[in-house]
Amino acid sequence: MFRSVGTVLALVTILLTAGCGNSSAVPKEQESSGESGEKEYIVVGFSQLGAESDWRSANTDSMKSTFTQENGYLLLFEDGQQKQANQIMAIRTFIQQEVDYIVLAPVTEMGWDTVLQEARDAGIPVIVVDRKVDVSDDSLFTCWVGSDFELEAKKVTEWLNQYVTDQGIDSGDIHIVNIQGTIGASAQIGRTRGLKDAVEKNGWELIAEVTGDFTQAKGKEVMASLLKQYDNINVVYCENDNEALGAIEAIRAAGRSVGSDIVNGEIMVISFDGVNEQALQYVREDKITCIAECNPLHGPRVRAIIELLEAGRTPEKFSYVEEEIFSARKSIEKLTIDGTDYEVTILD
Repeated sequence: MFRSVGTVLALVTILLTAGCGNSSAVPKEQESSGESGEKEYIVVGFSQLGAESDWRSANTDSMKSTFTQENGYLLLFEDGQQKQANQIMAIRTFIQQEVDYIVLAPVTEMGWDTVLQEARDAGIPVIVVDRKVDVSDDSLFTCWVGSDFELEAKKVTEWLNQYVTDQGIDSGDIHIVNIQGTIGASAQIGRTRGLKDAVEKNGWELIAEVTGDFTQAKGKEVMASLLKQYDNINVVYCENDNEALGAIEAIRAAGRSVGSDIVNGEIMVISFDGVNEQALQYVREDKITCIAECNPLHGPRVRAIIELLEAGRTPEKFSYVEEEIFSARKSIEKLTIDGTDYEVTILD
């Protein structure tokens, strides 16, 4: 199951000469170990979907800092640049390289059956991280680790419900626009579904849904357009922090104010991730009213899964990470969702 440094470097050379310039392994001089005279490492091929947000960059950094030669690994990294075709090509390259494990952060849920079948036929375990895959047979991947995106949505919408109730605001006076993430991504599906359920339950108005592709530039662009179309927006539900930062830029450019005082004309911004330091500072300043955390540090979790597999044990098929919700308003300290209490982390 292990590959020596010499073998891996040869495989990397094949990849680079084939034109896949985004691939990377950690170069290091060979260290003697055992009879072969070469140190052996576990080889991990990681197909990352792109670098669209601060969350994604933190997720990539977590993988790269975990799967190091010092820890006994060689990491082959491919940036999919937001294209599923690139990721499928990367997985097929990993299969040709005979890596020990494939880690996949999929750009969308659908369209993975064929290439994952190829990985299974090659006997290579596939660990899916962050977004899920929708396949005909769950045995096509070994396990998944990531966030409960719908629970994240339930947290922020329950926070909003408590705020509306505490302030004595009529539910019919809540007018929301949803700046969605990449359509078809698990985060987008879960966060959009959670909002729609809350809108129906609480009697709010969902004015519009439009994708911001999880980027700051697109968030600013679509928010500017929404402000021109609708004059009664008082809540902006952004499906990640980068979109929220862009939306705030657009709101200010339009001469409006951001904040939680929607009764007096401010526009409330709520968001997800909690990775971007500016976004967290904006929570303290009440420019973003609350953020549901989405923990990007998957590297150690994936390593723990690989260690279980190396020991001949079976990891949980689906592993959800624990996450917080951040706000600066001290009046809401706890949320109860489906019978479970979640403490609100107050930033000050």
